Amino acid sequence: MTLNRRDLLKAAGAAGALNLAWPLSAGLSPAQAREAAEALGATYDAAPFTLGVGSGDPQPTSVVLWTRLAPEPFAEEQRLPEIVEVGWVVAEDSALSRVVARGTYPASATLGHSVHVPVHGLTPGRPYWYAFTALGATSRTGRTRTAPLGPVPRVRFASANCQHFPSGHYAAHRGIAREDLDFVVHLGDYIYEGGPTGSSLRDHNAPDPRTVGDYRKRHALYKGDPSLREAHAAHPWFLTWDDHEVVNDYSGTGGGAPFLQRRAAAYQAWYEHMPHRDGGPLTSALPDPVIHRRRTWGDLLELTVLDLRSHRSAQNLADGTILGAEQKAWLKQGISQAPDAWHVWANSIMLSQLRGRPGGSYMFTDQWDGFLAERKEVLTHVHSSGLEDLVVITGDWHSAFVDDIRPDFDDTSSPVIGTEFTAHSVSSSAYSADWNATNGPLMGRANPHLKYFEGNRYGYDVYEVTPERFSTHMRVIADRRDPASPVTTLTTFHVDRGRAGSYEDPATKGSPAQWRRD
Repeated sequence: MTLNRRDLLKAAGAAGALNLAWPLSAGLSPAQAREAAEALGATYDAAPFTLGVGSGDPQPTSVVLWTRLAPEPFAEEQRLPEIVEVGWVVAEDSALSRVVARGTYPASATLGHSVHVPVHGLTPGRPYWYAFTALGATSRTGRTRTAPLGPVPRVRFASANCQHFPSGHYAAHRGIAREDLDFVVHLGDYIYEGGPTGSSLRDHNAPDPRTVGDYRKRHALYKGDPSLREAHAAHPWFLTWDDHEVVNDYSGTGGGAPFLQRRAAAYQAWYEHMPHRDGGPLTSALPDPVIHRRRTWGDLLELTVLDLRSHRSAQNLADGTILGAEQKAWLKQGISQAPDAWHVWANSIMLSQLRGRPGGSYMFTDQWDGFLAERKEVLTHVHSSGLEDLVVITGDWHSAFVDDIRPDFDDTSSPVIGTEFTAHSVSSSAYSADWNATNGPLMGRANPHLKYFEGNRYGYDVYEVTPERFSTHMRVIADRRDPASPVTTLTTFHVDRGRAGSYEDPATKGSPAQWRRD
């Protein structure tokens, strides 16, 4: 049986020896931290490409290639020259023999020797393979894909979210790596600022990150899961973030100087470790990467990626904002000018209203429920603009939900204008089975728009989209303690083109759930 890092951490905490088991404990050398990570099942690629490779933000003729030179993954700064020239190559075959583009990139210590190569001049709608060379070594080979142009018969993509390293292995990412996909969307909580759960573990000589170096080490720990590196190498990714990339439940526009410094450090480290395309020159990601963007997959799908952290105000204000003025105007303009296609919003926290019990108050105002006026404004604009075929994909909740979207969730006569699919987490702990069994029916009765809730499992969603139908396949793993856990399909929901609202596939409707609206 492979190592179970959850039980190892619990045992170490009980023995008062967390500094031997938790790689981010204070006082460990980079070598000691790596040894501790490997004791928990982490592995690393050969130096200097220890953290793997990835690609992102695919467009018809362009994609971004990523890696980071980190011979010592847990060093705050690498013992490398200020600038290291990194070679890169893109080819039409996995052997890298039919080369279509190549070049060099100056990896600078300023950005942690990370590499973000925007490759241009590619052919739309086809796969490519790529690799890097530096310091006499060659990276693993990655596979990417450009977006198509014109008519598209099908697109398949996956979403992942919430991957707390101490809570389990990333068998979900192993499944994603093996799926036949065009791209992956990560919906946030890629890392967590905290350590193992439980006070005796978390508080044992393992302070939360504050500096760029602290966050670099945390990203290095998470990239130590081999399935995560495999999923990055297998497909191009689109990325947004939620709160734990910085600190729990933060507001991007609040806090004093110490928080703003911490946020800037977290944002920089996030950028250094992600295949993310920023909008300007090399240093434009500092201090604030631009997350929100709109991309198309031929004439079939329009993907809108939202940033729901950087620009938000405090919660529960009459004039509060979760989007910020600029992003809201951009979103509404896109709604008004939307093409005839499926419209998918990548949304890190739940859009739909969620009351805990009939007549009760909102459960979590950190999500869109804390910004009621703005939510109603945006969704009313969707309705008045005549936008059809809206599907929102969401993370954060560590459980699966399916909701009808209405401009006014408290008015059951308000029209259904779209569907929200909230996916299971990769590994982050959900509520207990008892809690889910008790509260699933309560949430169902309190929220007439809620169609489905299942909170006992972990996994990811796969979306299969054709001109006629949008299908969401809820993939679940058998056991997050097992890095090779098998993947199965729990259930499938469909949305038909031109008809708002979802329905469960009859073949999977008998699957376990804590709430299902018949």
